[in-house]
Amino acid sequence: MSGFSDILGNERIKEYFKRTLDRGQISHAYILTGEAGMGRKTLAKAFAMTLLCEKNREGMVGEPCGSCHSCVQFLSDNHPDVIYVTHEKEGVGVDDIREQLNGTALIRPYSSPYKIYIVDDAEKMTVQAQNALLKTLEEPPAYVVILLLTTRSDAFLPTILSRCITLKLKPLYDDVIREYLLEKLPISKSEADICTAFARGNLGKAIALASSEDFSKLRRSVTSLLRSESALDISQIIEVLKQWKEEKMDMNECLDFMQLWYRDVLMFKATQDTVGFIFKEEYRSIREISSRSSFHGIEEILKAIDTARMRLGANVNFELTMELMLLTIKENGL
Repeated sequence: MSGFSDILGNERIKEYFKRTLDRGQISHAYILTGEAGMGRKTLAKAFAMTLLCEKNREGMVGEPCGSCHSCVQFLSDNHPDVIYVTHEKEGVGVDDIREQLNGTALIRPYSSPYKIYIVDDAEKMTVQAQNALLKTLEEPPAYVVILLLTTRSDAFLPTILSRCITLKLKPLYDDVIREYLLEKLPISKSEADICTAFARGNLGKAIALASSEDFSKLRRSVTSLLRSESALDISQIIEVLKQWKEEKMDMNECLDFMQLWYRDVLMFKATQDTVGFIFKEEYRSIREISSRSSFHGIEEILKAIDTARMRLGANVNFELTMELMLLTIKENGL
C-alpha cells in the first residue's frame, strides 16, 4: 500500500482527504468508522503517509511519493512521528491513553510537521480512557493529528464525537469485489460469486472467505444438503445440522447459504434465467426445486430462515428452532 490510488472504493472519503491536504485544513482528530475488513486502517495509513510525505511539503499534493525518507520510514513501520496506540485484548484503558498518547503529545515531532496517533479498535476505549483522551482533544498541540478507527462510533462519548470529524466507510459494489478476487486469488468464478455475496460489500471479509478452508468446507456441506433435502426426512436433516453444530460450523453462515440458495430459486422461478445467480453450478437442482414450488412457498421459506436466525440469536433451543424451519420448508413442497 502506498496511497489513495491503491485503495478500492470509498471515493468520497479519499476525495475528502485529498481536498483537506490540498487546502492545508487538517483537523486534529478524525473518526473512521465501518465494519472490520472495510479498510479503515488502510485509509488512515494512506492519509498519514501522504500528510508526512516530504514531496507533498513541496506541493505534490494528493498521493505520497513512496520514495522519500519519510515514506520509506512509514512503509517499514519505523516512522518516529507515527504512533500506533496499543492495548490489551479486553479494551483500551486509561493508562494506555495517558502513557502512549497524552504523555507524548507535548513532545514535538521528530522530523515532520505532524505527529500522528492511530488508535485501532477505538470503540474499546473505556469511559475513563475517553475522558483522558478528551484532555488532549480540548487543547491539542498544533502538530497533533489523532485517527480513531472503530466499528461503532456510537460507543464514543458525545464530547469525543463533537471534537472529531466522523467519516463513515461504505460497502463496495459486488462487481468491484468479484473482479478483485478473480484478479488476485486463484479461485473460480463460482467461488468468487459466493464469497462476494457473503461479503456484502466488505473486501476484507471477501478475501478472508476466499482463503478459508473452513468456509470452503461449509459451502460444500450446505450445498450437498440442499441438493438432497427433498429426499431426506426432517429427523435426518436435523442430524446433519446437529453434526455441523458439533463441528463448530458457523450456523449463521449456514443459514446465509440457505437464504442465498432459495433466493436463486425465487429468481429462477420469476425469470427462468440464471443471470444474477450465485449458485450457477447448481442450476439443475435449483431448477428442480423451482418447478415444484410456488412463489408464496419460497417466500415462506425465506421468512422461516430469517425467523430461525433471530431465534438462535435469542438462544432458543437449537433442535426446536431448526425443526420449525424445516417443517416450513417441507410444507412448501420441497
